Amino acid sequence: MRALVVYCHPSPASFNAGVRDLVLEKLTAAGAEVRLRDLYAEGFQPVLTDAEWTGYLDTPANRAPVDDHCKDVEWCDTLIFVYPTWWYGHPAMLKGWLDRVLLPDVAFHMPSAENRTIRPGLHHIGRLGVFTTCGASWWLTRFVGAPGRRQLLRGVGLLLRPRVRKVFAAHYLMDSSTPESRRRYLTRVGTAMDRLIKSAERHTTTTQEAAQ
Repeated sequence: MRALVVYCHPSPASFNAGVRDLVLEKLTAAGAEVRLRDLYAEGFQPVLTDAEWTGYLDTPANRAPVDDHCKDVEWCDTLIFVYPTWWYGHPAMLKGWLDRVLLPDVAFHMPSAENRTIRPGLHHIGRLGVFTTCGASWWLTRFVGAPGRRQLLRGVGLLLRPRVRKVFAAHYLMDSSTPESRRRYLTRVGTAMDRLIKSAERHTTTTQEAAQ
């Protein structure tokens, strides 16, 4: 199991940091290879520049400014996001990571003479985890449409392996959270991670049996 964890929060002391640490602990205990991208800590530049936009379709040159991040995406078979939901969506830092890193010929393939639609490019990724905190309630988030959740689970999910294993957990009403509500949420995150890890183990066993 090769897991890329994309973490996005400006404060090292945030509750999201505790969620990140639990995710990393679960992966390490399972013997997974792990790469962490702490976007704020490393000073990731989220803005797609004019030069990058102009050269967006110029592959493979388009990946040069973020080549190390692209290599992480190509390396992993498990992709996990940990972030706070702001205004029902992703922090600008995380949205910028999606804009700049999930590029043509990295995450997807543009239409061509033979193919009229965009085609997925991340079939090597078979597991997707999304863990977030939300100030709004579950009802209000659903009323607005939960755009952050949909963009990752559906939008990014469509680029991954068919029948990709997905897990999601959100702590709603975070601004009025309690020690007990946060404890329950961490338990949910741990359970979701266990499911993700078990699915990887089953996939490895099936692959090995097919090769015999």
